[in-house]
Amino acid sequence: MRRTASSGESAAPPERALSGVFVTGTGTEVGKTVVAAALARTAMRAGNRVAVFKPAVSGLNDGDGSGGEPDHVLLRRAAGSGQDDDEIAPYRYGPAVSPHLAAELAGKEIEPARLLKGARAAASDADVLVCEGVGGFLVPLTPTYLVRDFARELGLPVVVAAHAGLGTINHTLLTLEAVRGAGLEALTVVLTPWPDAPGTLERSNRETIKRLGGAEVRILPTLDLGAPESWPALELG
Repeated sequence: MRRTASSGESAAPPERALSGVFVTGTGTEVGKTVVAAALARTAMRAGNRVAVFKPAVSGLNDGDGSGGEPDHVLLRRAAGSGQDDDEIAPYRYGPAVSPHLAAELAGKEIEPARLLKGARAAASDADVLVCEGVGGFLVPLTPTYLVRDFARELGLPVVVAAHAGLGTINHTLLTLEAVRGAGLEALTVVLTPWPDAPGTLERSNRETIKRLGGAEVRILPTLDLGAPESWPALELG
C-alpha cells in the first residue's frame, strides 16, 4: 500500500529517471572504456551535456591498457566533462584485481549506496549519463553486490562491448542473457576493435550474434585515443 503524506508533511519528490546508457563488457580488456568514451563523445558532439561515471577503477599501478591513461581520465576527456576524479570514479585502486578484492586489500568495502548517489549526482547536471561498469556484468563490487545489481538500480539500457574475434559469440550471448535476466534492455552490442579488412570469422560473428542474440550489432574500429576529434560517431538510435 502506498504511504501518503500526513497533514503538514511534504511527500518526497520522485527521483528523476536517468537518461543515458550503461556500458558493460563480455569480460576484461574487451574495449569497454573505449566504447563508453566513443558514446560520450558522440553525445557531446550532438550538443548534449554529458556526465560520465564508473563505480570503481583498478589497475592504476600498472596502467589500464589505454596507453597508461586511467579509465576515468579518458572518459572525462571524451565527454568534455568538468567532473573531478571522485565525481567520476569514487573508488580507485592500484592493484589490477576485481573491485571487491581491491577494496578488501585497501581495508574498506565499497558502499553500494555511495555508488548510486554518485551516479545520480553526476546525472543531475547533465543531459546524458554514460556509466561504464567494471569488467564483465557479473563482476562483484562487494562480496554480495555485483555490477549487475548496480546496473539494475540505475535502470539504464545496456550496451555490451565485445571482441570481434574467436570466442566472442558465446561470451556475448551469455552477457545478453544476464542483462535481460536482470530486467534490463540490451540496447546494442559493439564489436571492437573492428579490423580494417574483416574476414569471414568477424563477419560471421557479427551476423550470428545479431541473429541468435536478437540485438543490434555495431562496430567500432581502433581509435586514436589521443585525438577524439578523429573518432567516428557511435550512434545507438
